[in-house]
Amino acid sequence: KLKNCRYGRILFNSNDQFVGKSLDYYGEYSEGEINIFRQLVRPGQMVIDVGANFGTHTLFLSQAVGVDGTVIAFEPQRIIFQTLCANMALNHLTNVICKNVALGNEENFVRVPVLDPYLQQNFGGLELGSQQQGDLIQLVTLDSLSLESCNFIKIDVEGMEVPVLSGAGQTIDQFKPILYIENDRQEHSNDLMKLIASHEYRLYWHGPRLFNPDNFDGNPENIFGNIVSLNILCIHKSSPIEVDGAEPIVIPD
Repeated sequence: KLKNCRYGRILFNSNDQFVGKSLDYYGEYSEGEINIFRQLVRPGQMVIDVGANFGTHTLFLSQAVGVDGTVIAFEPQRIIFQTLCANMALNHLTNVICKNVALGNEENFVRVPVLDPYLQQNFGGLELGSQQQGDLIQLVTLDSLSLESCNFIKIDVEGMEVPVLSGAGQTIDQFKPILYIENDRQEHSNDLMKLIASHEYRLYWHGPRLFNPDNFDGNPENIFGNIVSLNILCIHKSSPIEVDGAEPIVIPD
């Protein structure tokens, strides 16, 4: 489906149970996350979007960094990656670099299944690492990119957060970027937060509801109920930045 959304024209699969359905009904997805990004991302910055999906957040991030900034968007699922590229082209965005690779803690390859686009399912909920079939996709570390700058990293990788961050340690220590990371897998949560805290970061919970009453399409119907997107916002202890709408996390020793 192709329609106008809050940040431009967007192509998406309406069979997607969360991102696609939200775009279909509301012309946006998880605007509460973008409200946090709006406080933090500035023109001219380098932003890393890990798990970009169709590019709903990538469109905003591109506008936020402006013509002098850059967004590098990673999406390992081939069909979703092609949709991501189409959306960047539809909106004439020259400051976004899209990469069909997966990020992790080593240089390798990983199998990425090709999900049936005609079936209703959560396409963005695919967990990688143990799949035996699918496209053979390159696995790289963020550190291997040898970035010249890095200001903000958004990570939405369905349980692969720890490997992604483990492969980004040098980048994080060098540039101390703001991190915004999905943290809804209980079995990984403690290890994830302790790893981030080991890099001298302050951590905050951020759980915006998927339904935004003030949505772009003006649709009052709440199809998501009380579902929230559970994330952690991480700001280096040396940074004076304060953020509205996020709850501090105390990490036990």
